[in-house]
Amino acid sequence: MADERLSTTLRVRYRLTPWWVKVIVIFVVSRVVTTSLLLAYAAIQPTNAWTGASPNYFDFAAIWDGHWYYIIAAVGYPTELPLTDTGNVGESAWAFMPGYPAVVRLVMFLTWTDFPVAAVIVSVGFALGTALVFYKLMARVLPGSTALFAVVLFCFAPLSPILQVAYAESMHAFLLALALYLLLQRRYWLMLPVIAVMALTRPSGLAFALAMLMHVIYRWCVRARDPYPVGERVASVAVGLFSAVMGVAWILIAWALTGSPTAYTDTELAWRSAYIGYVDLVPFTPWLQAAGFWAPWFGMPLPLLLVILGLIVVGFFAFLFTPWARRLGPDLRFWLASYALYLLAVFFPQSSTFRLLVPMFPALGAFAVPRAIWYRVGIVLLFIAGQWGWIHIGWWVDGYDWTPP
Repeated sequence: MADERLSTTLRVRYRLTPWWVKVIVIFVVSRVVTTSLLLAYAAIQPTNAWTGASPNYFDFAAIWDGHWYYIIAAVGYPTELPLTDTGNVGESAWAFMPGYPAVVRLVMFLTWTDFPVAAVIVSVGFALGTALVFYKLMARVLPGSTALFAVVLFCFAPLSPILQVAYAESMHAFLLALALYLLLQRRYWLMLPVIAVMALTRPSGLAFALAMLMHVIYRWCVRARDPYPVGERVASVAVGLFSAVMGVAWILIAWALTGSPTAYTDTELAWRSAYIGYVDLVPFTPWLQAAGFWAPWFGMPLPLLLVILGLIVVGFFAFLFTPWARRLGPDLRFWLASYALYLLAVFFPQSSTFRLLVPMFPALGAFAVPRAIWYRVGIVLLFIAGQWGWIHIGWWVDGYDWTPP
């Protein structure tokens, strides 16, 4: 009898606990897991290009592209593009947008901390903010308990360690979640400053513009049952056009400051030159170029790899029409489809592919729909195993490492 009363009391207290407290608890528990994994690898990390052996957490969190963000926070961007011995544009800070390093620089000034510490503070702060906004976003399309489990999946996702290192992903995820939340509320004008900063944090303006185009077309088609007033038409179209402009803003800024109209794209292409040499950026060709590179590496015929790639693409877009995904509503699926098309158009697939998929985290809402205990426990454990796998393959530096995160 006492056990039953205790159980009833706990259930009541749980139901009365504010949603934000639940989200914070989930986030803290997930950070204990991810931090433990990162510390375990930091302890066995050999000397590398960025740190000595067994670095502390903050130094370990600032390796890889974190060093580029450090350069930007410290000295900004070069006005002259570096050239290789062959005369091609080489790697430089222009491949990295200014939103995240600007915030880190501000935190460095306010707290008198070095870059690695300030970067982790910024990343973790935005990660917590994303978890909170993501719950509110999911709660608009899913029941409360399902929305909360979607937050669990976000916090324990295989790429969730990226949310607490010196990378821009957590800041971009926060801004994206906020933009989508405002979109679902149809508070269009408030989206403008969010999109402006988001598009200068990670490349996403053009993808969001495409999602807004789909949103406008959809609202026009269903206006008979869901009124689409003139004011909302003007506002939603304006947001789409503004997002498209912000999608090319960094290209124009790089042009203005370096004198080269292709400064940004040439710098981005420098990173894939190690795989396929220096080539022009032609939309929707990078994946085909990558298939030509990876087919011999995997030891399979090129046609077979192209078939596998085609099946993955078809499978993803088919997933968007499943009952689970349809629970997300049209706007979130518009974003998922738009961002997938953007990656197919411009991204060269390699080990960073997994990190580039982080902005598709709204899809986790679909995976949160099943309520079976075995399923929910199993997927969380699978996600934690995925964290270990990603850190081992992508983050930890074991001698010469060709798998940057």
